[in-house]
Amino acid sequence: MPLLAVTNLLHRYGDVITLDGVSLSVEDSERIGIVGRNGTGKSTLLKVITGDLKQDAGTVSLARGRRLGYLKQDPVFEEGETLRSAAEAAFAELHKLHQDLHAVFDRMGEAEGDALEKLLREQERLEKQIEAAGGYAIDHKIDEILHGLGFTDAQFGVPVDQLSGGQRARLALAKLLLEQPDVILLDEPTNHLDLAGRLWLESFLKDEFKGAVVMISHDRYLLDNVVSRIIEVEHARLIEYPGNYKAFRRLRAERREAQLRVWEKQQTTFKREEAFIRKFKAGQRAKQARGREARLDRAKQGAVERPMELSELRLTLPKAERTGDIVASVRGLTKLYPTDDSGEKVLFREFDLTIGRGERWGVIGPNGAGKTTLVRCLLGEQQPTDGKITLGSSVAIGHFSQRDDWIDPDKTLYRFIQKMVKDETQGETELSEQESRTLAGAFLFSGEEQEKEMGVLSGGERARARLAALLACRKNVLVLDEPTNHLDIPAAERLETALGLADPEHPGKRKGAFDGTLILISHDRALIDATCDRLIVLDGSGGADVFLGSYSEWRAREDKRARQYAEEAEGTRRPRSGQDGAAAKKAAGGSS
Repeated sequence: MPLLAVTNLLHRYGDVITLDGVSLSVEDSERIGIVGRNGTGKSTLLKVITGDLKQDAGTVSLARGRRLGYLKQDPVFEEGETLRSAAEAAFAELHKLHQDLHAVFDRMGEAEGDALEKLLREQERLEKQIEAAGGYAIDHKIDEILHGLGFTDAQFGVPVDQLSGGQRARLALAKLLLEQPDVILLDEPTNHLDLAGRLWLESFLKDEFKGAVVMISHDRYLLDNVVSRIIEVEHARLIEYPGNYKAFRRLRAERREAQLRVWEKQQTTFKREEAFIRKFKAGQRAKQARGREARLDRAKQGAVERPMELSELRLTLPKAERTGDIVASVRGLTKLYPTDDSGEKVLFREFDLTIGRGERWGVIGPNGAGKTTLVRCLLGEQQPTDGKITLGSSVAIGHFSQRDDWIDPDKTLYRFIQKMVKDETQGETELSEQESRTLAGAFLFSGEEQEKEMGVLSGGERARARLAALLACRKNVLVLDEPTNHLDIPAAERLETALGLADPEHPGKRKGAFDGTLILISHDRALIDATCDRLIVLDGSGGADVFLGSYSEWRAREDKRARQYAEEAEGTRRPRSGQDGAAAKKAAGGSS
C-alpha cells in the first residue's frame, strides 16, 4: 500500500480546470520532483493534498498512522516565540512523551504486582516512542539544522516577529525538517537559501531525512542530486518520468518528438478527409461524405494534442559598441559598516580585480556577504570605504536589480519593452511593435500575454519582460542581480541560452545572442555554470577571492580541501602506529 495516494483528482478555479482527473502514488522514502511552467497547478496540487484547498472530485489518502508535513509560503508562528523556541516547538510531541514517562515513574513508586507490570510495559512503549521521536539529543539536532540553514547562534534569541520574510521562511523549513514527518511536501524550499544553505539542504534530504519527499523546485541541481522521479504538470495533467532532472529533459524531448510525429500524421489524415468532404458533400457521394464527416468529428474529439513545445531561441540583438580591453579595474576596494556594538562589519578589504572585455564573472557568497554592495560600488551607486574603481572606455552597463517598483503598471507588456529599450538607449534604439513582440515571444510570452498590463503580471513575468528588454538595449556589460529569483525552469533556461558561454567549437564566439561582458550575482548553480567561467567569492567574514573557472570546478576544489582538512585533523587526533602498540602493551601489563 502506498504511503500517499491521490486518485482522479479534479480541481477548478471558476471555469478553469487546473487539475483534470490526476493521480499520484508516493511510496516510503521516495524522492519526487514536480516541475512545470508557473501557473500550471503545481502548488495547487500540494494544497489539495494537504487539505488547504478542496478538490471538486477525487480522493487523497494517507496511510494510517503516518504524518504529513508541508512547507507553506507564508508560515505562521506563535506570538512571543524566539527563533530557537519556534524551532524547538517541532518537538512538542516529544516533550509530551517525556511528561507522560515522568508520570509513569511517579506511579511506579506506589504500584505492585500486575499494576507494576502494566506500568513497566507502558514505560517500555514510551521509551521506544521517545527514541523514535529524537530521544534526548534534540538540542544538538536543533542547532545543526538552524546552522545548516544559515542562522547563527546570535540570532537564536531574536523574536520571530523581528525576522525578515526570508528568515521566517527558512525557520519554517527548519521546523518542518525537525518534525521528521513520514512524507514532506516542499514548495520552493531553496527560495531564500544561499549556496551553502542549498548544499546543506541537498545533503540533508539525500542522506539524512528518512521519509518521502515531494518537492516543487526550480533548482535544477537540487532536482538532479536528490530526486529519482520527475512529475511534470502540463495541460492540467501529470506526466511521469523516471530519473532526475537531466533524465527528464532527455526523455521529455524524445516523448515530444514522438508525439509531434503522431500529431503531424494525424493532421495529414484530417486534411485529406476534409478535402474529400468538401469535394463530395454536395454531389452524388454526399451520403458517403456525411458519414466520413461524422467519423472525422469523433476522431477529432479524441485527437492527440500538439505537444507543448518551447521553440528554439532565435534572437538577434542590436549590436553594442565594443568596449576597451579593460572593462573595469578595481584596486584596494574596501567596504566597512559600523555595528550596534561600536565595532565594524567588514564586507571586503583591499580587494583587487581586473575585468576584461567579454569575460563572464559570477559573484557568489553567503547571504549578507556583500555581493550586491560590491556590484553597487562597481556601478558607482554606492561609495566604498576605501579603494579606487576605474571603468574602461566605451562601457555601457545594463543593470538588472531586484527592485521593479519603477515599472508603469498600466503599460502593456510589449509597449513596456519598447519604452524601456528607448529610455535605456536615450532614444537611439526604437523597436517596432513586431520587434517588441518577437523579443517577448523569445522569452516565452504568448501573443495574448503580450497584451496584458504590467501591473497584473506575476513577479516572474515582470522579471522576464525586464530581462528581454535589457538584452535589446545595446549594452556591452550586463550586471544581473539574482535574475532567476522568480523565474520558472524554462524561463531560466531561456535566459541561459540568450547569455551563453564561449562556443568551444568556434573560439572567440559565443553560443548565446549576448556577446558582451557579464557580472552575475546568483545562488542558481546551474545558471552560474552555464554562463560564467570566472568567480568572485565572498566568504561573509571580510574575505574576497578570485577563482578562474566554473562553479562546478570551484565546488570540486572546495570539497577536496574540506576532505584534506578532515583527514589532517583526524591524523592529528590518531596516535602513530608505534605509539598505538606501546599503549596497547602497557594497558595489557606487558613490557617491551
